[in-house]
Amino acid sequence: MPQVQISQSIAAGATVNITSGLQYEYLPWPARVKMLIRAPVATLRSTVFSGSETIQEESPIQSGGTAGVTPSELNTPPVLWDAAAGDRLKVNVRSTDAGSQTVDAIIYFFPL
Repeated sequence: MPQVQISQSIAAGATVNITSGLQYEYLPWPARVKMLIRAPVATLRSTVFSGSETIQEESPIQSGGTAGVTPSELNTPPVLWDAAAGDRLKVNVRSTDAGSQTVDAIIYFFPL
């Protein structure tokens, strides 16, 4: 089961696709995708796309924890969906803060 861990800084007022450039940005096979995402502050929002589908409209990212620490399923609800082969995964994170903030995520890919 492939997985990727992400810890990325988001500049004030910026929107960043945190999956850009990843090996599995474009899925080579159909997969069930599970993402856990968290930030130390409550000022970040995420929007999740898979191919032409919107998986999650812009929503607050769970806050709490320490920057640089991978979220766990014990206290972070997953975003879970099935994606087709060739789908581009796009997770846009938007900062509504006046300063730079960090977002941490782990994404699991379960081939179907």
